[in-house]
Amino acid sequence: MRRFLLTLLLLAALASPGFVSTAGAQVPFGEASTVKEGLEIGASTSEIAITSDFRGADLTIFGALTNADELFLAIGQYDVVVTLEGPKDYATVRRKERVFGIWMNTDSMTFEQVPESYSLASTRLIDSIDEAPSLNNIGVGIDHLPLNPVGYIPNSGSIGEFRNAYRRLKLSNGLYQRDTSGVRFVSSSLFRASLKLPANIPDGMHMVRAYLFKSGQLINQKEMPLRVVKTGIEQAITDAAHEQPIQYGMLCVLIAVITGWGASLIFRRD
Repeated sequence: MRRFLLTLLLLAALASPGFVSTAGAQVPFGEASTVKEGLEIGASTSEIAITSDFRGADLTIFGALTNADELFLAIGQYDVVVTLEGPKDYATVRRKERVFGIWMNTDSMTFEQVPESYSLASTRLIDSIDEAPSLNNIGVGIDHLPLNPVGYIPNSGSIGEFRNAYRRLKLSNGLYQRDTSGVRFVSSSLFRASLKLPANIPDGMHMVRAYLFKSGQLINQKEMPLRVVKTGIEQAITDAAHEQPIQYGMLCVLIAVITGWGASLIFRRD
């Protein structure tokens, strides 16, 4: 009899309006209870200062995964790619050929709004993280950056050659860099990325972007700005050249005249 009375009380509690509304608020009928993984990032600095003795720098990006699946973490199904894109501008690539014994520019192609510098760090080779068509759509990786030519191209077959030449030139002068082991997980959900900044990095506003992949699918991304500025005499010379070009040119000519006259006096033979 006691068990029967407890059963009746339980049924009455389940049927009460307050209990139904509370249970419905906790687990909505017909809706999934899964929560999407989140991504948070931060940088070791928000500004890079370029001085006269600047020889490049290392930028450290810290990040964390939130609501991550413990099973997928354990079997290594999460990948992170971190990039640093410099200011975008038009870039022209010229082809040189030997004409009558003289090397001359015979053809050229201009790409619109491409990053002047690009550094990438990833947990592994990005082409093993996701398929090429998907990476092309996202624009992640040196080989997958959108390089769109300007104007009409009569010979479309040469676009690939100029794109490869552009990437090769950027890699050779250090403005484009990649490190396929530059992102490391320091714990189950915390990671650390190291990006190389070349000595010839352009000044201006750069953008740090982090991409989170799960089993080869992009599920989240974050971005944050990074400012690269010239300081000291370098900034003063740059400002003078852009804001007062006439005075700057006259000063350069005056310095050249004084330097030449002084050298003639020092090395004059009597």
